Amino acid sequence: MAFKSRLMDEAAVKRALIRIAHEIVEHNRGTEGLALVGIRRRGVPLARIISQNIAAIEDASVPVGDLDITLYRDDLTAVDQNARINAAAVPFDVTGKTIILVDDVIYTGRTVRAAIDAIFSLGRPASIQLAVLVDRGHRQLPFRADYVGKNVPTSHTELIRVKVPEFDGESAVELHSVDQNRA
Repeated sequence: MAFKSRLMDEAAVKRALIRIAHEIVEHNRGTEGLALVGIRRRGVPLARIISQNIAAIEDASVPVGDLDITLYRDDLTAVDQNARINAAAVPFDVTGKTIILVDDVIYTGRTVRAAIDAIFSLGRPASIQLAVLVDRGHRQLPFRADYVGKNVPTSHTELIRVKVPEFDGESAVELHSVDQNRA
């Protein structure tokens, strides 16, 4: 994997997440019945930041859950028998709520499908919306994000890497090229 460019620096990521928070509040006419659910791994800290931004905008607390979609993926040929599956940490009932799924990047749509399956295993929400920091295109399933920080057209030989302080020590979005010669 070779670095190509930095698409968003810390300030740009911060602005995008503030804008997404405003759009969520505006679209849902406030925060009543809202809950954010971050998709592990990088969607979780992004969901927390969006929740903090909403609290600053509306002076209202929006709960945040943490979703592990490993067992719901359809693109894994087999789950390792020794795989460690982390339970979802969704500390609220999703039934009747407007759930905002939060992820770092939307690509094929398979992660979104798995996350929706996981949410429905927890209850029946009133609706599910999707917020992503980056939409890179190339959908295989018919999903679109309701809230997008940045649209980045990419080729299949490129990779978007979202950095968050919790895992990477900084906030940024980078474009990398994938080495086609690796086996």
